[in-house]
Order: sequence, then structure tokens, then C-alpha cells
Amino acid sequence: MTNLSQLVQDERTARMVLSMIVEPDDAVTGRLLGEVGAVEVIRLAERDDGVPGLGTVDARVWRAQFERSDAQTHSQRIVEAQRMGIGVLIPGDHDWLAALDELGDRRPYVLWTRGTTSFLARPVDDRVTITGVRAATSYGEYVAGQLASDLASAERIVVADGAYGIEGAAHRAALASGGDTIVVVANGVDRPYPMGHRELLERVAALGLMVSEVPPGSVPTRHRFLARARLMAALSTATVVVEAGARSGSLSVAQRAHELGRIVGAVPGPVTSTTSIGPHHLIREGVASIITDTSNLADLLIEANQRHGRAAARAMEPPSMGHHRSPATRSAVHQRS
Repeated sequence: MTNLSQLVQDERTARMVLSMIVEPDDAVTGRLLGEVGAVEVIRLAERDDGVPGLGTVDARVWRAQFERSDAQTHSQRIVEAQRMGIGVLIPGDHDWLAALDELGDRRPYVLWTRGTTSFLARPVDDRVTITGVRAATSYGEYVAGQLASDLASAERIVVADGAYGIEGAAHRAALASGGDTIVVVANGVDRPYPMGHRELLERVAALGLMVSEVPPGSVPTRHRFLARARLMAALSTATVVVEAGARSGSLSVAQRAHELGRIVGAVPGPVTSTTSIGPHHLIREGVASIITDTSNLADLLIEANQRHGRAAARAMEPPSMGHHRSPATRSAVHQRS
């Protein structure tokens, strides 16, 4: 195997190289990163002795990911990313979002960025994720746009992926309202996807922030789409699902948000529409609260703020005390004139 140790002399470079070798959301690599750091993870990958917490066979399987790695190629990719002005955030950086640490062993190894990374340094309560189906109805795109506009007016940051449909509508509305927006992509930040949204995504990168956990040059895959769901959930205090089919990836975002203790909302739709199945399921299962107008969303955000405030207060208590342990959618749900 090509020797990587000479390339990775510091934590930042080691994490960049890991993101080029290991697919995101790998719990084994995440656990090792937390235990020994990225430089030592690279060294473990090159050795033949035991890997902490893994048996002989599992260690061999984990090391197999590194067998075709080429240090020179990785070095060139890093230099090229720097030449293009692509940023890198790792845990401990000023703009690293502490809320991502709640993902534990599944937090990203690194974030590749284009744009205003200080958006991530703002409190998690400042961000709301809007997600939904790509094949959206006009009703769904209208609601998503109105929600995003109201959030922008309230000086909150809209988080969404770059897909057609609901999320594209959210980005366009936030930008049109002069608001801030973050796009989370499942590919390299140097190659916007889908291509039909290239102009939109370039505007987000120029005026807001584009972020990915996979390195420049990467293409989207099914696994990377699925892994992205946990990032979209963790980035925000609340997630709102506008439209989603029975197997929509947006349901994964909502489920991850629910598991993280975030607020989840869902916009009901016509019972005759397949895009209503997902939101109605989330509401029925008690995962999401109903969003029918701006006051519903405002109430959810107040609840989220109170929840985080209580959590912060508990964290500051001494051990002896603390271990018991916008009008937008209103018009949208009625028939437009």
C-alpha cells in the first residue's frame, strides 16, 4: 500500500485524506477518529497489527479501503482544492458547528466549503431545514417558497439540498428575499448537481454557503445521498417536510432530526396526492407536528429555543443538582386567489 504517513503530518490534512478514501458516515472510522485522532488512524491503516475495537477479520476489511490509495494523487487533490479557494473545516475550528458533534461516531470527518462559513458558527436555533420531494406540485413549491421567505425575513438561515422541487424553491425564495441559505450537497462543492440548478447553486455558494463532506471532484451516489440526511438534520434546530412520497429521502432527514431531539414539522396536503403520504405519515406517527401556517412554525421554533435553553441550563448545573436526568403557510393551505 502506498505510504500515506509522509503526507498526513497534521490532523487537518489527515481528515482531508480520509474523506478521499473512506465513504462518509462510517461508524468504525468515526469511532477511531474520536479515540486516537486522524493522523493515528492513517498510521493504523498502514500497519498490520491490531485495530482497537476490531477483530482480525473486521480490521482486514476496514484496512482494505486504503489499499489502492495513492499519496501523490491525494496531495495533488488538496493542492487543487486550495487553488480553487475551497475551504475546509474540521472539529475545533472556529466555524465548526458544535451541533454536528451530536452525531457521535457518525459526525463528518471534515467539511468542504464554498462561501460564508460563519453561517455555521451562528447558534443552531438560527437555522431551519426545509426538505421535500423533487417532483413537487405547484402547491408544494409555493408553500416551501413562502416558508423560506418568512424565515429569511426573520433572519433565520434556510438549509436545504440542491435538488429540484421543494428544496430548489426554498433556496430561490430565500435568496429573493435577501436571506441567508446553506446548500448541503452529496458531491464535490466544485461540481454543482443537478446541472439544471447550476446557476442557482453557484448563487448560493456566492451569497451563502455550499457544504459537503465528500472532497472536490466527487460525484453523488446513493450512499452519499443517504449519508447527507444526518447532516441536514443536525445542522438545524428544526426540520420541515413540505411534500414527500412514501420512500422519499426527505423522510430520512425528518427521522434523523427526530432521533437527534430536533423539532420536526410537516405540511399536510391533499389526501389524493402521493406527495402527501410522507408528511401525513410523520404526523400520524407522532414524529412531526402539523405546519399549516406561520404561527405553527413560530411555535415550533420557540419550543426548540426553550428546549435548547433547558439543555444548556442542565449542562451548567453542578453534579449534585443536575443528573436526574410568518403568515406564509396560512395562505398556502387555503386555495390561492
